[in-house]
Amino acid sequence: MSKKIAVFDSTLRDGAQGEGISFSVEDKIKIVKTLDELGVSYVEAGNPGSNPKDMEFFDRIKNIKLNNSKIVAFGSTRRCNISVEEDNNIKSLISAGVDTVAIFGKSWDFHVTDIIHTTLDENLKMIGDTIAYLKNLGKEVIFDAEHFFDGYKNNKDYAIKTLETAVLSGADCIALCDTNGGCFPDEVFDITKFVCEKFNVSVGIHCHNDCGMAVANAVMAVYAGADNVQGTFTGFGERCGNTTLSTVIANLQLKHDYICIPSENIENLTHVARKISEIANFKLSDIMPYVGKCAFAHKGGMHIDGVSKAPHSFEHIDPSKVGNERKFLTSEVSGRSTILSMIKKIDPSIEKNSPETDLIIKKLKEFEYNGYQFEGAEGGFELLIRKTLGKYKPFFELVNFKTIGEQPYSEGVSASAVIKVIVDGKAEITAAEGNGPVNALDKALHKALEVFYPALSEVHLTDYKVRVLDGKTATASKVRVLIESSDGVDNWSTVGVSNDIIEASWIALVDSIEYKLIKDIEFKFKTYL
Repeated sequence: MSKKIAVFDSTLRDGAQGEGISFSVEDKIKIVKTLDELGVSYVEAGNPGSNPKDMEFFDRIKNIKLNNSKIVAFGSTRRCNISVEEDNNIKSLISAGVDTVAIFGKSWDFHVTDIIHTTLDENLKMIGDTIAYLKNLGKEVIFDAEHFFDGYKNNKDYAIKTLETAVLSGADCIALCDTNGGCFPDEVFDITKFVCEKFNVSVGIHCHNDCGMAVANAVMAVYAGADNVQGTFTGFGERCGNTTLSTVIANLQLKHDYICIPSENIENLTHVARKISEIANFKLSDIMPYVGKCAFAHKGGMHIDGVSKAPHSFEHIDPSKVGNERKFLTSEVSGRSTILSMIKKIDPSIEKNSPETDLIIKKLKEFEYNGYQFEGAEGGFELLIRKTLGKYKPFFELVNFKTIGEQPYSEGVSASAVIKVIVDGKAEITAAEGNGPVNALDKALHKALEVFYPALSEVHLTDYKVRVLDGKTATASKVRVLIESSDGVDNWSTVGVSNDIIEASWIALVDSIEYKLIKDIEFKFKTYL
């Protein structure tokens, strides 16, 4: 019989402690709804005693019906030498109005004596008083034993005593925290196994990724008997991040006999990971296991040939199981079959030995010789195929554009752009300001074209990369600009190359817009049929 694992997502609390991450209340609500739809057991939404924004969130979330997830408020044990009833953080936890709370307390004697400067006995009372008080109020209490593994290795008896106090006080779950992220899987397995055998209560695992071991440590803890896994869905968090839950869920549920989320929702893992990253304005790593855009990407000719004949020869699972897709990267080393598969998406009648295939391969090599790289810009390569096959019609004509640097700079504005375009014989002239000439040009182009193509209002840049291709000519060097765009549903990449960074950016921007418009037309045509 499959064993149930409770997934405890801390994206909105521990994840928010990652560098560059800041959630609005609206962001938090969107992420909660997304995780609830996926079937995550717990969503740790923040510390109501730490800031007004978290208090506003807890006020609003009360009125939102969730079907799968329990909202968790996070806080510490009472402070030393005061009663639990007088502690303001505890009062804030109660005022949050949720049924489940996560309380962290010290389990490493060093932290007790040298960091919070109290006695070992008082720390135990802080743990016991807090949990007992919250249990008497009818709360489900998860005790996060902070620095547990370090505490266990330095003073095993005391670390275990903190857990014992929590359990005797009524804790529903004791979560073992590798707060410094310094443990190895064998240590985590042995220590977690000891705890699971000693206590008849749910045991959780909370790992950080400072040694790159967070996912492995979480999996090993589950092997040892833990039934609650804490982490953040896409892995971001303080320092090197937390356990990546999207990876752990897939590992446990697809590779072993565990149930983390409803089985029918596994195919939504990729969508959820990308949606959360989009809301957080945090770029999901391309090489993220299971959900990254390169997780099932193949470039070498032998690999592509093998996958084409038998997918399991170079893929550990079918990518569709997690909602991802196989990609054959386009380059001069990919092989004819890879390029043909891209061509057939546009014109199924073309064969491997058709003259059109030879022409497109020739064009590809010419473009790559001149600095283009299409393996990360599939949208750009699709447009190249369409242009070569005569299946391309531009959606607008550029008359001219001009970018101007601004002095002195003001916040968010360092350049302006003026652009004139013609669509179906109608001219449109617009201007926009931006943070740099490319940003200003992007805004001006969208402003002009949205008059004719309103769907472009959904499109925005999610990534922008510039690479100097030949540094020998200094500031006159050729550059390659790669941009990634999104309309909130799909992502695509395009590329431009020039000795002028503005022109290279323009090429990539135009291709991005035209790719979107072509896809919209094809979708409408298929829907009509």
